[in-house]
Parts: sequence; structure tokens; C-alpha cells
Amino acid sequence: MSAATWASGAVQIVGGLLLAPLLPGLVQHWKARLQGRRGPSPFQPYRELRRLWRKSAVDVEGTTAVYRLAPPVVAATLVSAVLLVPASRLAPNWGLGHDMLALAGMLALARFAVAAASWDVANGFALMGASRDLTISVFVEVGLVLAVTVPALIAGTTDMPAMVAATSGAQAWSNPGLALAAAAFAVVAIAEIGRQPVDNPDTHLELTMIHEGPLLEYAGRDLALLQWAGAARHWLVLVLAAQVFLPHPSNPWLELATLPLVLTALCAGLAATESAVAKVRILVAPRLIGVGAVVALLGIVTWLIGNAP
Repeated sequence: MSAATWASGAVQIVGGLLLAPLLPGLVQHWKARLQGRRGPSPFQPYRELRRLWRKSAVDVEGTTAVYRLAPPVVAATLVSAVLLVPASRLAPNWGLGHDMLALAGMLALARFAVAAASWDVANGFALMGASRDLTISVFVEVGLVLAVTVPALIAGTTDMPAMVAATSGAQAWSNPGLALAAAAFAVVAIAEIGRQPVDNPDTHLELTMIHEGPLLEYAGRDLALLQWAGAARHWLVLVLAAQVFLPHPSNPWLELATLPLVLTALCAGLAATESAVAKVRILVAPRLIGVGAVVALLGIVTWLIGNAP
């Protein structure tokens, strides 16, 4: 295994497991600054995780093993997903491969575990949030598959390191299909990680929350695992955006060197978007994601026309 492969694996593990909470922390910090507030420190998510980890879990009366197993299942699924998403084209194989469709399945499994726990708890607000999340996820998963189709066509495979290599440099971006796919993925990414305008991570109003709703009955270490999983989703989505859907260098060392800068810029973009755009109504969110899916279809057609024999 080369030195670049070892370095890529280290960035992948350390970033996905340890540095992921810093990403939503940066978004919240810069969002507060843009709104004229002092806001929390970028390291506030770490403080929250430490506080929750020191507390004991809560057992809701009448629940079964579904409620108890959901947090570790979600955390284990996101750890596996971290092993899938490469930090560069030379990512090591951790025994799970790097297939994009496997990543989509793991994200869906984590979502299903949380929804099943909401049904087990039978809390009205948790069920409301889970039903909204599942409704939006139908459109998100379709949009994700359509968005990644263009880089998959360019690479000739759904293997993510191959997609990173195929979309590097300037040649892949000569066809506007990849840019359209990137625009579609931006909409999917916002919905996947629960940011505005699809969801508001700052809200504590049960009637409007989506991703936070199913977590209402959790506390202590269980809630810490679920919050870390939410931060890990930020890492997965933003790394995928940086290494596949944005122009990036061909050299793996340069890919690793520029990755922190690109992730920081993406967090700043999320903060600016949340400061400029209000949360849309729940019935409008699927339409917004549907528009992204249509843009992805246009990207597929554009690429096929541009590469027709």
C-alpha cells in the first residue's frame, strides 16, 4: 500500500469518525455571524456529545428492543458508510468496497432504524417527524441515484474512487452534464443532512421539525450516538460533493491537501444559504427535490448527447 493510500485512509477514518462534528459546528458558527449574533463555538457539537455521553440512557415505558437497538444500529451503519466514502482516488479497501449504491442503502437503513424506533415509542411528534422524513427520503433517494448517474457514466462504474478519478482535472467538466448533476446533488445534499430550506436544525418546535422529531424520546448516550450520526452524514455528503461534484486536482496528494479547504468553503456556503433562504413548507420540499431530480435527468441526457458516437 502506497504512502498516498495510507494518508487517504487516515484522512477518511480520522475525518469521518472524529472531525465530522466540526462540520455542523462550523455551519452554526458562521450562520450566527452572518445574522449578527455571536453564536456558539465551532466546537460546540463536541461539548454536546461529551455532556450527553456522561448521562445515562432513558428507557421509555412500553418500548421493545427496536427502541433500544436503533441508536447503535444507526451509529454502526454510519461508521460503515464512513469506510465507504473515499477521501481521494487512492482510498484503501476496508473490506466493504466503495460502491455508491451501497452507500445509498446504508443511509436508507439508518433512516429506517430511526423510523422504526419512532413507531415503537408511539410518540405523536416523533411519528410526525419520522413520517415527514420518510416522505422526503423517497424523493431524496431518487434524486441521489439520478445525480450520481452522470459521474458513474463518466467512470463507467459506481465505484467511488473510480468516480473521483474520472471527474478530476478539466476534461470531465467540458461537458455541462456534470455541472447539472452537481446542481442536483446540491439539492439532495441539503435534504439529506437536514439543512434549510428543507429542514431547520435550530428549531425545537415539534410541529415543524423533521429530522429532530424522531429523536425526542432519546437522551444520554443514545442521543449522543444519534447526534454523532447526524454529523457523520455531513462528512459523507460534503466529502462526496468535494471529490466528485466539484472540480478537484488529479494528484491524490493535492486532493487530500485541498479537501479541508473545500469542506470549509462548503460549510460557509451552507451557512450563507440558511441565512438567505427560509425553511419551505413541508409540502413544497418534495417539489424542490423533484426539481433537482429533473435537473439530474437533464444532466444525464446532456452527457449522453455529448458523448454519442
